[in-house]
Order: sequence, then C-alpha cells, then structure tokens
Amino acid sequence: MVRVLITASGGGHTGYAVAVAQRLYNHAELTFIIPKGDRWTESKVSKYGRVIEVSKPRGPRDSTAKLLARMPGAFIESLRKIKGSYDVLVSTGSNHSVPPAIIAWIKGLKVYNIESSVRFTRPSLSARWLRPFSHVTVLQWEEQLKIHPKGKVYGPLYELPEYEPEDKGYILVTGGTYGHKILFDAFSKLGLKNVVLQTGRVDPEPYRRTHPDWEVFQFDPDFGRWIAGARVVVSHLGKTVIDAALTYGKPVIIVPNPEWTLTAGWEDARILAKKLNAVVIENITPETLLKALEKSESRKPPSYPDGAERLAQEILAMT
Repeated sequence: MVRVLITASGGGHTGYAVAVAQRLYNHAELTFIIPKGDRWTESKVSKYGRVIEVSKPRGPRDSTAKLLARMPGAFIESLRKIKGSYDVLVSTGSNHSVPPAIIAWIKGLKVYNIESSVRFTRPSLSARWLRPFSHVTVLQWEEQLKIHPKGKVYGPLYELPEYEPEDKGYILVTGGTYGHKILFDAFSKLGLKNVVLQTGRVDPEPYRRTHPDWEVFQFDPDFGRWIAGARVVVSHLGKTVIDAALTYGKPVIIVPNPEWTLTAGWEDARILAKKLNAVVIENITPETLLKALEKSESRKPPSYPDGAERLAQEILAMT
C-alpha cells in the first residue's frame, strides 16, 4: 500500500487535502502535516489518517520578516517529524507546505505540488518556490499553463458531497479561516433575515447582537452541511466557492478581500467567476451586494472533470 504524506495547511489548503484524501482513503496509508495548533484542520483530516504538526511560518497579514525568522524552525521541525518510509508528499500550498515538501524531496519522496484553484495571472509563492523540487506541479485549470508551462492539468480539486444539496432558503456568508470583516459589515447593513454567517477569526459577537435571528459562528468542522442547505453562497476568493459550485451546485458570489495583499487578485476573481458562472463584486457596498444577490439566483454552475480523482489514481498507480 502506497504511503502518502499530505500537507493540510489550513483554510482552502486543507480543503485540497480533504479532496485528495477522500479519493485515497482505504487505498493508501495517509499521514497529514498540519499547522501547529490548528484544531479545525485536525478535525477535518484526522478521520482519514494520522496527524503530525509543523509550525506555519506566516499568515496572510504577517510580514516577510516574520516569515524569514520562523522558516528555519519549520525546516527543523519537518526534518524531525518526517520519519518512516513514505512514497509521496502532496503539497497543498501556502508557506506551511514548503519546509515539509523540501525535506520530503531530500529524503527521496516524489512531490506533487498543487497550485491554488484561484490562481490564473501569477503563480502562488509556494508553487513557485517548490517547482524545482516537484515531480509534478498539479494544475486545476487549462488557463494555469500560462503561469506554469511545465505543469500538468488534472481538473479542479473539490470535496465529495457529504449531504444532499437542498434549498433551505438561507444565504451563507463566509470569509474562510481568517474572515472578511469588510464583507460582513456591508452585509450586516442589508437588513436580511435568513442568513448564516461564518466569521472565522473575526469576532462574531457584534453580528450576533445586531442580528439575533442570524445563525452566527466562527468555525464548524461540519461546514459542508451549511453549504448543502444554502440558497446562495457569498464568500471570499478561495476554495469555498469551488466546493459550493462544484460539490453542491450552488450559485456563488465571489467577494475578494482587499486586505489580503499576498493572495490572488481581481483579475483572478473575474476569471474564476466565468469558470463557475458566478457573480464577482469589486466594490463592496450593501448596494452591490444586493444587486449581486439578485443576479446570482438564476445562475447554475457548470460541471468539470474530477481532478482529485485523477490525481489520486495516478498516486495509487505508483504501487
């Protein structure tokens, strides 16, 4: 049985790890490398295999100085913790994946390095850094060959449905792991009643006080049930919109977070919106959100080949 290491680096990166693990489960021995202290990621992946922890050098708002200061420690942790006879490491992105992937390469493992599904105009830093150490740079869209000419297109990596999709009438608003306060504040002014809000690391209490009729929470490891029951999903430029559209067939509104300078940008959002038949908002106001909600109601997302299944089959064929 092939032994596979998978970095599950938080947020959408953990989503890629779950998508691949779902296809490999019961066919491969899986071990996940998660950010130290990330209990949400642990709850998502521990059902599929063993978990080890390595520090994440930088978050989306941290400075380059912090990255450089913390990176050596992450390499040392990776060297100590990546033990045993593994065959493959699947890197799901973010700076957290870089030290484990390079250590795995040094130890002779094949590295599959996944580029984010929201990157079209320029490669992510982790994908660029890991190119020289990768057996394959895994691409999710044909358009990504422009930024990774030597990559291989598998198709989008989305999670398998855990619930039957249905329309329970509510609007799901989410900002991912770190939250999206600009979006939440604008949405709060609309006066809508049937709303489920996932705030991530943004304080949920102001929204609970203002909207006692809303369902408001920071995290839920069983987040798929909220996507499955939504009428429409409003989210930042991240993997949630992929799962909402492709796993559960939901209309999607993409609202990039202007505070995130290290992530994909407006042009990436426009391209992804076309791929998903989604609405994208660039000027975040209550008025633009209301218009986007009206536009999104009649939009059906397309279907695409299962990239996670194709990647899993290639890994399993190594045995």
